[in-house]
Parts: sequence; C-alpha cells; structure tokens
Amino acid sequence: MNLSTISLPLKALFTGYILVIGVGLMMAGAQIMLTHGMSDGKTGLSIDDIVYSYYGNRSNSKLENKLNGSMKDKAPTKERLAIINWVTHGATQQRWTTEIQPIVLKRCASCHTSIPALPNITQFEVIKKLAATDGAVDTSSLTRISHIHLFGIAFIFFFVGLIFSLTLGFGRRLKALIIFIPFAFLILDVSAWWLTRLNPDFAWLVIIGGLGYSLASAIMLSSSLYQMWITPWRGQSSDENAWGD
Repeated sequence: MNLSTISLPLKALFTGYILVIGVGLMMAGAQIMLTHGMSDGKTGLSIDDIVYSYYGNRSNSKLENKLNGSMKDKAPTKERLAIINWVTHGATQQRWTTEIQPIVLKRCASCHTSIPALPNITQFEVIKKLAATDGAVDTSSLTRISHIHLFGIAFIFFFVGLIFSLTLGFGRRLKALIIFIPFAFLILDVSAWWLTRLNPDFAWLVIIGGLGYSLASAIMLSSSLYQMWITPWRGQSSDENAWGD
C-alpha cells in the first residue's frame, strides 16, 4: 500500500490532518516570533532572543526586559517608562499603590488575571519578584514546558512519519532517516534549552534544533500531499532500488 493507491476516504483523512498540522506549525512559528522573538526588543528571532529567554538578561530585571521587548506595545511610552523608573528606584510599595498599580490594572490586568500561564502582576508580591534582576528561567517552568513540548510534538511527528512511510521514491534508509530526524532534533532542541540556561553559548543549538525538525517535517508533509493528489508515483513499485537498501 502507498499514498497513490489508498482509498479516497484515507486520502481525505490524511490530507485533513496534514493541512491542520501545517497551519498549526505556522502558528507555532508566529507565536515564537511574537514571544521569544521580541525578547531583545527587536523584531525577528536572534541568538540574543534565545539567550534572554533561557539564560536571562542579567543586567536588568525580567519586568524591564519584557517592557522593552515583547510587552513594549502594550502601554504608551510614558506609562511604560514610569513602570521602568519604579523598578530602577527600588519598586517601593508606596509608589506601587499611588502610581504604578493603576497603570497595571488598566493595561495589563485583562490578560494577567485571566490567562493561567501568565503571572498575576496586579499583586504587589508577584510584580516585586519580577522587578528583581532577571536570571535564568526557573527549573519548574522549564520542566513543565519541556515535557509538554516533548509529548505533544512527538505525537505529531509520529503520525506525520506514519503517513510519509507510505510514500514511494525514497530508499528505505533515506526514508527512515527523514522520519527519525524530527525526533532527534526535538531532543536536541529541548536539551539546548537546559544547556542555554546554564551557558548562553549553547543558544545556537536551540535554533539548529528548531530548523532541523521544521525542515524534515516540511519534506514529509509536502511529499505526502504531492503523491496523494498532484502526481501519484508511477515509478518503481518498491523503493528497494532507491538510495540504499
């Protein structure tokens, strides 16, 4: 059985799955650009973004880094600078009550009180911690993100690889390599988060890991769609004579 000969219902099933996963991967990329990609205050994902996300920008507080980065457009410049000034002058409770809390309630509360993943910065004790010097991402958060990332994306790669295994024109060894690559780079990606947390020199591995499994996924998704609908494979009836046995 191969993708050219499967029934129409199976083609519809596989196509629907591939299209949803493809859109999902693009949304994931957009989410990375809007979060990690703004960590250094500049548009686009860079090594500095990776370093700030996992190792931290230890010259400033996490709150300052966010206000100069991914949260820069969430408040007018005057209000944003007022919060930064409050942080740099000790983040006192007196100024919090009279000056800063009203800004936070107006500009930040709608998200930070309703989204569980975000800290509730309307509370002084919470925002006070964020006003401290920004260090590495905490281990509990990184552990939670790591296991969700590994389990969730591994399921995606399993079904993408299963569909791709029905393509023709790829030698068995090449096909096996393409199927395995996303899993290997996924492990590299997550491992690089932890390594970068300890040493910023490992930030390159995060980008390499993400590019590796994204490229392999793109090859599998596009090849599968191509053989199902555009040009069904009419070459060899098996892939034994393709690259490797």
